[in-house]
Amino acid sequence: MANFEYIALDAKGTETTGSIKANDEADAISQLRKSGLYPTQVVPAGKGGVSSSAKKRAKKAQSGNKKTGVGGRVKGKVLMIFTRQLATLVDAGLPLLRGLSVLGKQEKNRVMAGTINHLADSVAGGSTFSESLGQHPKVFDKLYVNMVKAGELGGVLELVLIRLAEYQEKAQKLKNRIVAAMVYPIIVIVIAVGILVFLMAVIVPRFEKIFAEMLGDKPLPAITRVVIGISRWVQDQWLLVLIIGAVLYAGWKVFSMTKGGRVAIDRMLLKMPVFGPVQLKSAISRFTRTLGTLVTSGVPILQALNITRDTSGNVVVANAIDKVHEAVREGESVVAPLEASKIFPPMVISMVDVGEETGQLPDMLLKIADVYDDEVDNAVDAMTSMIEPIMIVFLALIVGTIVIALFMPMISIITEMNNQSG
Repeated sequence: MANFEYIALDAKGTETTGSIKANDEADAISQLRKSGLYPTQVVPAGKGGVSSSAKKRAKKAQSGNKKTGVGGRVKGKVLMIFTRQLATLVDAGLPLLRGLSVLGKQEKNRVMAGTINHLADSVAGGSTFSESLGQHPKVFDKLYVNMVKAGELGGVLELVLIRLAEYQEKAQKLKNRIVAAMVYPIIVIVIAVGILVFLMAVIVPRFEKIFAEMLGDKPLPAITRVVIGISRWVQDQWLLVLIIGAVLYAGWKVFSMTKGGRVAIDRMLLKMPVFGPVQLKSAISRFTRTLGTLVTSGVPILQALNITRDTSGNVVVANAIDKVHEAVREGESVVAPLEASKIFPPMVISMVDVGEETGQLPDMLLKIADVYDDEVDNAVDAMTSMIEPIMIVFLALIVGTIVIALFMPMISIITEMNNQSG
């Protein structure tokens, strides 16, 4: 047996060097892979060996990947653009390794650029693309890795990459739509709270001094006394208010981290009067598109259901998918557990039933996703059109109440001044 020097990547994408005894280069690569390493360079010891510059690079990588950015996370939009560009290059006939090298050079995001370069090194070292992706779990989730693996096994990697790009684009569009709809009420709420704090902490105390000077011991209207009482309490107990807010927030976070708490919160989100329909329809769209894309790409149904459950984003929906997984594993229909969950509308269940009967379930799931993408758009528009007048009326009531409370004593002051001048 001969000694071989190597440079390899571990499961976290960190570069490492070492030596190994093996019959030949192929045996050395096989041993390294079995030990969980992904070799990028394997050469006989004493015959040029691994270059000193390569060793320095590996030691530098072992001390941390801060400069390359490997190991960090990237935004969904960055990953979406990378997938679309890679799919276009591979579909055009460019070899995968060449495509990765081109994208690595032009990528401006530091973390993504470092990740792409490591992918290229790993593929050049003999690893499959899916194995290389698996070394970067913070960037590429299970859905991404398994779809690529299915594409490699089926010899249709370029087609799977195109499907992945389309999936990410539609998922990103849906996410942006929901986020944009949520921005408006959040901004209004923040502004409302800011106005209330300013009125209670600055304006009301000044009017209180004016009333005391001008009216003396005369009783103030009930609404004015209530507003002044709240203002005094805010000024005196502002620290307590902050502490109560912090405790409530911490309690909410702890409760949401428990299994029962997460279920209760997610169930409440699905049943909320205005936001609930958007949450439910987006969850159905995500479930059907993810499962349909995975199965269409060649991922086995049971494995696809597991991945879909992990990426559902809602515990209640995840539990329903888990029941579907159990039913399919026992050789039963998908329809029964979906219907028993009481989450999915009759139309979805009917379309899934038709898909199963005709053997076109993946295509039917993608059609459902397209339908519910439109449903989400309509629900978001409806939610926005409802929230706007509700917020305006809410602000008008609060600010109007404070203005009336401060204006009523002013009437008494003006009346008294007119009497004195008359």
